[in-house]
Amino acid sequence: MKITLHKTLALAVSMTLAVAPVAAQQGAPSKSATASTKAANEAVLKALPFNDKEDFANAARGFIGKPDTLTIKNAKGDVVWDLEAYKKYISADKPAPDSVNPSLWRNAQLNMQYGLFKVSEKIYQVRGYDITNITFIQGKTGWIVFDPLLSAETSKAAFDLVTQHLGKKPIVAVVYSHSHVDHYGGVRGIIDERDVRAKKVKIIAPEHFSEHAISENVIAGNVMSRRAIYMYGAMLPRNAQGGVNGGLGQTTSTGTATLILPTDIIKKTGQAMTVDGVKMVFQMTPGTEAPAEMNTWFPELKALWTAENATNTMHNILTLRGAQVRDALKWAGYLNETIALYGNKVEVKFQSHHWPMWENTKIVEYIKKQRDLYKYIHDQSVNLMNKGYTGPEIAEMIKLPPELDQQWYNRGYYGTLRHNSRAVYQRYMGWYDANPSSLDNLPPEMAAKKYVEYMGGEAEVMKKSRADFDKGEYRWVAEAMKHVVFANPGNTDAKNLLADTYEQLGYQAESGPWRSVYLQGAFELRNGVPKAGGINAASPDTIKAMPPEMLFDYLAVRLNGPKAAGKKIGINIDFTDLKKQYGLAVENAVLNHGKPLAKPDVKLTMTKATLDAIQLKETTLEAAITKGDLKIDGKREAFTEFMGLMDSFPFWFNIVTP
Repeated sequence: MKITLHKTLALAVSMTLAVAPVAAQQGAPSKSATASTKAANEAVLKALPFNDKEDFANAARGFIGKPDTLTIKNAKGDVVWDLEAYKKYISADKPAPDSVNPSLWRNAQLNMQYGLFKVSEKIYQVRGYDITNITFIQGKTGWIVFDPLLSAETSKAAFDLVTQHLGKKPIVAVVYSHSHVDHYGGVRGIIDERDVRAKKVKIIAPEHFSEHAISENVIAGNVMSRRAIYMYGAMLPRNAQGGVNGGLGQTTSTGTATLILPTDIIKKTGQAMTVDGVKMVFQMTPGTEAPAEMNTWFPELKALWTAENATNTMHNILTLRGAQVRDALKWAGYLNETIALYGNKVEVKFQSHHWPMWENTKIVEYIKKQRDLYKYIHDQSVNLMNKGYTGPEIAEMIKLPPELDQQWYNRGYYGTLRHNSRAVYQRYMGWYDANPSSLDNLPPEMAAKKYVEYMGGEAEVMKKSRADFDKGEYRWVAEAMKHVVFANPGNTDAKNLLADTYEQLGYQAESGPWRSVYLQGAFELRNGVPKAGGINAASPDTIKAMPPEMLFDYLAVRLNGPKAAGKKIGINIDFTDLKKQYGLAVENAVLNHGKPLAKPDVKLTMTKATLDAIQLKETTLEAAITKGDLKIDGKREAFTEFMGLMDSFPFWFNIVTP
């Protein structure tokens, strides 16, 4: 039998938040900032309170030590984190280049403050070793660690820095604040699972953490991962015309993402736990920044950990890589609860990104204005929606009041007011804007050809677009030239003009992800779609933690419906180690799974460990059969036919061209 199940299963669980290590893409040179872009960025300098330096003082407060250089490699010698690439052109004493929005540049300058810091008594953070902070709480005998970064390599390096300056102590507990991989992926860099099994180390997480940590990107993992290339700017060169900042931090590390499942689950607000003499009280915040998330209060330290619910930026209501829309109203509600619970007591606030804040009055004001940021976005988007305006119209109309807009921690470095307001519309109303022409409108490539025809042909559109480009009307030029490119993707001049346009929009963007999206789009228009690098399959720990049901759901998505029409295939799978049996049935061009079938066409018998080994390419289907780890009974040709109905998704699909 020639079907290679290991390839199918390996692709089936491709999922990631981060992107794999790749060299900066090489191609046509970037252009300089135009006069219009320079003017736009100069206007930002006048609009915002750049003379306010408190964030810089907070980012430096409590500094203990750092290495002179920070380049972290994996066991093979591959670089997985390189702050040096940014240090070549970003420093606190350099003004923003013409090609970078000054507000985004300021955020990058702050995120470049790296090393070990004392937050308050018993609380320490290592910042700048990944997109996330790793926090160490000192207990009687050892450390309680909050959010051990994305990669094992960066987490280990951060722990080594702590040990160097504060002495060698064991880790007695790890707390995962929420279910995004940059908050748990480095766990094996600092603890051994044998110590967890021996109950020497607790792993504490909010309810439903494991379900969401494993499942978040499975079903739509391929398209999310491709879009993440745009969002995180992973392949952009590190210079003033390329990647500058990711909003939450400089970028994501690209090391080994790991997972050790929790031993202790937090289920309700007010639930308390004392670990190694440190009392923690938890506030559950599900459905905010993550589907499973929690804040933590340290009553004896008067310290509040806000996870990723309150960071020093406007966050995403809908992430640009794609996900389910978050609930801005619920998010604001939980921040309001935070104030009610701890507002009269808190003296220090710290979180999983950016730098801390001190003093009760300032902290309460900060949380109130973060709360009101999300509440305003929600309420005013719904207000305008109820007046009949659509998502794009709302995005153009909505403006923050000065008391929210002028706060640095409310600026759109990660989320933006424009796309968050559209997300609120999407949450309530979906894709349809109620205009009948939107019900059955033409797809982009077909519509583009008609647009160009109606506009007088490619040459006329380009002539007018060049004139508007010279006037700095980049948003409209992008809209017009998109149609020319989709009508005729072979028109190199059109692609180059659109690339120039995206580039200037990127240079003006305050949001790190928006900048990355525009500049990656410009690169692909000039140089074509990359062919290698950029995706990081699910880690071995994630694959091993996946229940069979999750894999079967993904196989159902991969089933080619038209090819499966008219076919009936029944498969039973017996996992001997789990003592569980499943039935898979292809009928009516869909794949369902459930209890074993009474009369299957074929039966597979194996352990879940064998399935994991096949997925991880540690063995092949043929080798497992030969070794006796996989037994097939019945019609092998039925299983071969079943596998032949599975689509393999191309990662490097086109985005800015048809």
